[in-house]
Amino acid sequence: MKTARTVHMGVWFLMGLNLLMALGSIWIFMRMAPAIEVIIDRNELSLEACEEMLSSLALMGTDGAVDGGLKDSFLGAMERVENNITETKEPGALQAIHTNFSQAFAGDVKARHATVTAITLLAGINRDAMIRADLRARQFGYAGAWAIVFMAATVFFAGMLFKRRLSKNLLVPMGEIEAVVRAHQNGDIMRRCTGADVPGEVQNLFDGVNELLDKIQFQTVATGNFRAWF
Repeated sequence: MKTARTVHMGVWFLMGLNLLMALGSIWIFMRMAPAIEVIIDRNELSLEACEEMLSSLALMGTDGAVDGGLKDSFLGAMERVENNITETKEPGALQAIHTNFSQAFAGDVKARHATVTAITLLAGINRDAMIRADLRARQFGYAGAWAIVFMAATVFFAGMLFKRRLSKNLLVPMGEIEAVVRAHQNGDIMRRCTGADVPGEVQNLFDGVNELLDKIQFQTVATGNFRAWF
């Protein structure tokens, strides 16, 4: 039956939309994950290295006396930053650190100031990158939320259209048949199934019911029994 096929297609369509919404949500969260990973792993690593370099310079004696462990810590932190370059402006700041850090540990005040300035610049570059990455993650989140709202609205309106079509093509005709049968049970043998703009197969069903009722009415009149047979 055409109506049955319509019902099946409508159900599968709604199921497909729900599946699409679920897959879309997963895709959005997967797109957000790399941005969050950049914030946590890459730029945070560079910021920690900058803090370690600044700490090494701050703990250096004011008379220029250098603890070998502090310089090793500084070099280790600088190496981690060099192996974790993510922004185009980082090499310039690193070059300034390379140029001045040896003299800074030797007690040169100007070199120490230049090194601290370069480290601060490097930290700012990574902090700005984290802010941009966080903004991208937020944008993905907002876009994902609105996309889910849009898909949910699509499912809702598709469901409303399906409900309307189901009501028109199946529920209303079934209600009409039930009303006609109950009318005959209550003695109204003239009541017949009617409906405007119904599908062809529903009209065929109406015609079949009406034909059956006509036969019953004819038999009732022929036998002189005017009581409904239902």
